[in-house]
Amino acid sequence: MSSSPSLSSTSIHTRNITAAGLLVTLGIIFGDIGTSPLYVFKSILGDRPISELLVYGGVSAVFWTLTLQTSIKYILLTLEADNHGEGGIFSLYSLVRRRGKWLLWPAIIGAGTLLADGIITPPISVSSAIEGLKIIDPGLNETTIIGIVLVIITLLFGFQQFGTKVVGASFGPIMFLWFSTIGTLGFIQILHHPAVLKALNPMWAIELLTVYPKGFWLLGAVFLCTTGAEALYSDLGHCGRKNIRVSWLFVKTALVLNYFGQAAWSMQFAGKALNGDQNPFFLIAPKWGIVPLIILATAATIIASQALISGSYTLISEAVSLNFWPKVRILFPTDQRGQIYVPSINWMLWFGCVCVQLWFQTSSNMEAAYGFSITVAMLMTSILLSQYLRGVKHWALPVVALIMLVFLTVEFSFLIANITKLLNRLGILVFEWGLIFGMWVGYKGRQIKNRYLDMTDWAENLPILQELSQDTTVSKYASNLVYLTRSKTSRQIESRILYSILRKKPKRADRYWFLNISLLNEPFGMHYTLETLVPDVAYKINFRLGFRIQPRINLLFRRVLEDMGAKGEIDITSRYATLQKHKLPGDFRFVVLDKILSYDNQLSFYERFVLKGYFFFNHLAITDQQAFGLDTSDVVVENVPLTIQPYRELDLMRVPPESQSDPVPAAALAGELMMHKV
Repeated sequence: MSSSPSLSSTSIHTRNITAAGLLVTLGIIFGDIGTSPLYVFKSILGDRPISELLVYGGVSAVFWTLTLQTSIKYILLTLEADNHGEGGIFSLYSLVRRRGKWLLWPAIIGAGTLLADGIITPPISVSSAIEGLKIIDPGLNETTIIGIVLVIITLLFGFQQFGTKVVGASFGPIMFLWFSTIGTLGFIQILHHPAVLKALNPMWAIELLTVYPKGFWLLGAVFLCTTGAEALYSDLGHCGRKNIRVSWLFVKTALVLNYFGQAAWSMQFAGKALNGDQNPFFLIAPKWGIVPLIILATAATIIASQALISGSYTLISEAVSLNFWPKVRILFPTDQRGQIYVPSINWMLWFGCVCVQLWFQTSSNMEAAYGFSITVAMLMTSILLSQYLRGVKHWALPVVALIMLVFLTVEFSFLIANITKLLNRLGILVFEWGLIFGMWVGYKGRQIKNRYLDMTDWAENLPILQELSQDTTVSKYASNLVYLTRSKTSRQIESRILYSILRKKPKRADRYWFLNISLLNEPFGMHYTLETLVPDVAYKINFRLGFRIQPRINLLFRRVLEDMGAKGEIDITSRYATLQKHKLPGDFRFVVLDKILSYDNQLSFYERFVLKGYFFFNHLAITDQQAFGLDTSDVVVENVPLTIQPYRELDLMRVPPESQSDPVPAAALAGELMMHKV
C-alpha cells in the first residue's frame, strides 16, 4: 500500500506560481515576521536620545539582519533542505540523523525553543497592537490593555478546536492589505527624509555596534526583526519553495520601507527621547488612520499567532511519531489535509501565554525572552543545516565551514545580547527547558527499554502456534488475534507476546496477526510488507509510515485485509458454522500489552532516573488503543511488568532441618504457647 501527499515533493516545488498561491503564502507564513515592525524600531530607540548614529545604525542593522538571516540563510539555503516537500526542524533532523546520535540534541533543543516561541508570540504581538490605543487615549491604564489582550488570546485558543478552514481564506487578503499598508506608510515618510537611505550602507550598522555607547547590546532589539524566519522553513510543505521565495520579495520590500519610514520619521526628534507610549509604527500614520491601523494590526497579530499555534501542533505530532513526546490525542477538525488540533498542547500553550502576559505585562518586557528563544532555535537549525550541506549535498568542508562561521557568529552575538537581559526574567526558561527535558527523557527512556527488549526466535514456536490454532480442547479466544510488535523481522518476536499467547492464558485463534510500525524519513509515505509465518495461521505485517502520518491501525489493517481478499490470499469469513453459512466475517480482537516498570530491576541511578521520568511523562499520554485508533470494544489490555535489568541471582540456600542451630521442637513450642494463654 502506498500513498502520497496532496502536494508531492516534486510538484510542490515545480508547479507554476499563481496569485492564489502567493496570497495563501502571505496568510500562512509571513505573519510573525510581518508584524515585527510593531515593536522592533521602538525597542531600538527605547528611551535613548535620537541621534543619526542610533537611527541610521539601527535601521541598517535591521536591513542587514533581514538580508543575512532571512534572505540568505532561510530563503536561499535552508529552504533547499526539504524532506519530500516538507520543512521544519524535525524534517531536517530526519534527513541528517544518520550522521550522528549527537544530532538528537540540536533537534530537541530547537523544537523546545520553538514551542516556547508559541507561548511568547501571541502575547508580544497582540500586546504591541493593542498598546497602540495609548496614542488615542494616553490615560489608558495597563490593566485594561492586559485584560483586552487576555480576552483576545483566550478566544484565539478556544477557536482552535473548530479549525481555521472557514476563516483561513481571509488570512491571505488581510496580510496582503497589511504589507501594502505598512509599505506605503513607510514610503511616504522616506519621501520626507530621503537621506535615511544612506543606512543601506552596512558601515552604519558596524559603527552602531562599535562606536555607539553600549551599541552591541542593541542587537537584542535588532534581532526581533527576523523572529519569524524559522516559520518560513517550518511551513515549507504548505506553500512550496517558489511561492515563498517570490512572495518574500514583496514582504521584504514592505518591511524595509516601513523600517526606513520609521527611521525617517524619528529624525525630526533629533536630540530628544521618545516616551514609552510613543510607538513610531503608529505615529507615521495620519491621525485619522491610527484607529484603522490598530484594527488591522490586531488582525495581523492574530494571524501571526495562529501560524505559531498551528506550527506547534505539527511539531508535537512529529515529536510523537519520532518518540520524543508521549502519545497525545490528535484531532482533525476539518477535512483539510495537514490541519490538526492537539487539545493538550492547545491549552498548555494558552496557559503559558496567560502566564507570560501577566508576568511581563508589556510587549517591551517580553522582547528579551522572545529573542532568546528564537536565537537558540536558529542556532540549532544552523547546526543541523551544516550537517545537511556536508552530508547530503556533499558541499566542500571549507565552504560549509565558512558559511557556518558567518551564521554562528551572528547568532551567538544575538544570543549574548539577549541573554544578559534575561537574568532577572529566568522564569520563562522553566517552561522552555521543561519541554526539552521531557523530549530527552522520552527518547532516552524508550532507548533504554528497547536495549533490553527480550526477543525470541520464531523457529521453535511457530509449530506450537499452529497446534494451538487447531486444538479444539482450548476454547477459541477470537477468530483473528492481533498484536503490535516492535520486531521488524519475521525471525523474532517479543517474549512477552508469546507469553501472552501460550502461557498467561492460552489464546486460541484461527489466525494470528503481528503488526509492526516503523518510520520513514519522508513525511507522508505509506508502505507495507506482508510475510506469511504459517500459511492461513500466522502473518506479519510491517507498516512503514511517514513521520507526519497518524498511525491509525484500524484503517491501515483493514486496507491490508481488503488487498489480501482482492488477491485471493485470504478468506476472512468466520469459521463458526452458523456464521460461515451466512458468509459473515470473523471477529478481530487486539491485545495491547501495557508496560509497567517492574520492581524486579537492578538499575543504575541514571537509568532509574530516566525511566522514572519516562513513565511519569507517560501518565500524561493517551492509551495505546487511543493512539493507534483501535476500537475499544475490540481491545484487551494486559499489564506486563517491564524487567529491564533483573537483580543478580540471589544467594538463597536451602538447608536440611537438622542443620539449623538449636531448633525448637514443634511440641515444645505448642506447650509454651498454651502456658502463655493460661
